[in-house]
Amino acid sequence: MCQIKTGGSCSLILQLIKRFIASYTINKSSSAGEMTQRKSSGKRSSTAVEEEEDDSRFTQPTTSQVQKGMEKLTKAQIDEKTTELVQYILMKDQKKIPIKRADIVKNVLKEYKNVFPEIMNRVQQRFEQVFGFKVVEIDTKNHVYILINKLEPAEGSEMTSGNPKTGLLFVILSLVYMKGGVVPEGLVWNTLKKMRVDPGERHPEFGDVKKLVTDEFVRQRYLEYTKVPHTEPVKYDFTWGQRAEVEVSKHKILEFLGELHSQDPQRWSQQYKDASSQRSSRAPQPSTSSQR
Repeated sequence: MCQIKTGGSCSLILQLIKRFIASYTINKSSSAGEMTQRKSSGKRSSTAVEEEEDDSRFTQPTTSQVQKGMEKLTKAQIDEKTTELVQYILMKDQKKIPIKRADIVKNVLKEYKNVFPEIMNRVQQRFEQVFGFKVVEIDTKNHVYILINKLEPAEGSEMTSGNPKTGLLFVILSLVYMKGGVVPEGLVWNTLKKMRVDPGERHPEFGDVKKLVTDEFVRQRYLEYTKVPHTEPVKYDFTWGQRAEVEVSKHKILEFLGELHSQDPQRWSQQYKDASSQRSSRAPQPSTSSQR
């Protein structure tokens, strides 16, 4: 994702973010206990449930099954299937749609499903060594993967690319993060309205705003849209999705907001501590393998 630029779509993004800052006061701290309780008590989105049902049909092969399966295949067959899966993942990644193991087996591996672990291992190596990308399993229960850039992101906000939708997503993720990790949908809609982005009206840049946020961003796993139990009428919360947890730098969010506020990011002590923890966990580990 790219730097903020002047003019065009990036100018719109900057305007959105400035309106976001002006329309709402950031809390210095939030209730972590409340956040954890609400995240654990809500129902998961229908998308996640469907993925769990799909993947239940596939049984991970044992080591001996993989070995026997590999013995029946030639090197050319293995290389061809590896290339097919690399192309499939690249195609899916164009729309930022997470890749399910069940779909990989159904659409790519097919009769090669018994060697899935070995093929996937070769695919991961190729992405890292050739493309500089990393295949990350963001959901170990339902086996869902995304592709991320291994290279160090450029200075500035990761989420402020030339795509206006990405700028809108950055605003929502920042709001959720600075409010403690869980935000009622009403607060999100009210914040967007203050930025002149009304979820009840069609926007010239974003189209159907509510569908974009609750459908596209959720399917891409940047956001989770969770039903709050025992509410009438039914209410929903927004939290960070699994892709956001992997891709988005919390430290960059704090640095960016600090610049706009002319404040030291450490002013927001709880968020700064969390961001520092994330940075430490993402620090490169010593490796003897060659990289490009």
